[in-house]
Amino acid sequence: MQEFFKRIADAKWFQNTITIVIVLAGILVGMETYPAFAARHALAIHVLDQIIIWIFVVEMAIKMAAHGHHFYRYFKDPWNVFDFIIVAACFLPVDAQYVMVLRLARLLRVLKLVRALPSLQVLVSALLKSIPSMGYVSLLLILLFYVYAVAATFLFGRSDPVHFATLTTSMLSLFGVVTMEGWVDLMNINRFGCDQYGYDGMAHLCTAPEAFPWAAPFLFISLILIGTMVILNLFIGVIMNGMDAAREENQLESRARSSLAGGGRSIADDIDDIDGRLDELKQQLSLLKHRIRVDHTDSTSGGPRS
Repeated sequence: MQEFFKRIADAKWFQNTITIVIVLAGILVGMETYPAFAARHALAIHVLDQIIIWIFVVEMAIKMAAHGHHFYRYFKDPWNVFDFIIVAACFLPVDAQYVMVLRLARLLRVLKLVRALPSLQVLVSALLKSIPSMGYVSLLLILLFYVYAVAATFLFGRSDPVHFATLTTSMLSLFGVVTMEGWVDLMNINRFGCDQYGYDGMAHLCTAPEAFPWAAPFLFISLILIGTMVILNLFIGVIMNGMDAAREENQLESRARSSLAGGGRSIADDIDDIDGRLDELKQQLSLLKHRIRVDHTDSTSGGPRS
């Protein structure tokens, strides 16, 4: 029976069927965003929703049965745990006031496409692997924003109160500069003064106009060169490294599955074999060490060598 369920779980038609069901679940949730349509077809939507839920339950049961008596190995795969949580959330007992929570739980079923599509799974794995490194790059970017925001507040705070009156406002404005959104207008406001540029309709806010013909171009251009051209590209580099690592892991898993497909053996069985071989190697290593000690003792005492 274990081999029967394993063949079903690994079958291409089974995986394609689950993918189609996931897409239908996403379409069904999207239909509920139209209140009139949802009210008119409430019964049909409810029936389809229940069918989809139980299809996912059957999918989990088949994958667990593929492990035989060791069904708990199903939960060793983080993606299986993710699927289980999504399906379990749909069975939460909720009252009418928590219908939104139930709808959000059903919306999460669309994320099962991540598991169903291997290429998409590699992308998500790459992003997850990149999070620690992206955190350090983000910290570096925040430090850059802070230094430039303090300088911009001191320089342009009085002459451009809309964008640089406070430290937090300056950081938000500089974030727009790094994303290349309207940075030329910001630079020209402080280059020519708010009374000459950019404050049309807000003249009452321009109380202390001052031009910075050299400081403004230097600050904004240097921020773009460092923040946009260098640091933001570090994010791309980190994600590309994560992609390479995730792709290698995916290839190793595929090779392991293909090597085990013909023998009906599980990865756990191979691990047990490797552990046994390691124990044998340790015993042989202990014997060799013992012989070396004996030989050394005999050579120093002048006695016969064993």
